[in-house]
Amino acid sequence: MKNIILSSLILLFTANTFVVAETLPKGIIRMDAREAPALVLSDMDGNPFDLSKLKGHWVFVHFWASWCAPCRKEMPTIQATLREYEDSDLKFAIVNTAESEDAVFSFLGSIASELVPLMDTDGLVTERWQPRGLPSTFFVDPEGKLRYQALGGRAWNKGVYKKFLDQFK
Repeated sequence: MKNIILSSLILLFTANTFVVAETLPKGIIRMDAREAPALVLSDMDGNPFDLSKLKGHWVFVHFWASWCAPCRKEMPTIQATLREYEDSDLKFAIVNTAESEDAVFSFLGSIASELVPLMDTDGLVTERWQPRGLPSTFFVDPEGKLRYQALGGRAWNKGVYKKFLDQFK
């Protein structure tokens, strides 16, 4: 009986260790599952967006700016990713941080013309979310909790990052 109990405890410990040690792609960190801050903005076309209306879906919340070199490199991959996941359960909120519509329009016209970003013109939403630099991406789970954060730019449409996104389809 002792051996069965001991074996069960070892198995339970090993299983829990495996879950905790889940390997994430480079630059992606697990978050503490706190409630995501409010995100209510309008896009460049004036359409309203409210993150709370996307409960039931995973949401890719991305903060960027046109002056950010890694953002410039990353935006075409985000545009390709948006196309690929258009009909999936993964939703996207691409938030420009404190820039004018003219600056954003000019930048996207040459880099990722299909994107229609949310405009945080006063930077208050970005301040609430507190990204640790730009670009910064948060993953909000279907219950509205922060689960992961990606620091820095990456090719979301390739390799381990695409595989990471595929789990949220």
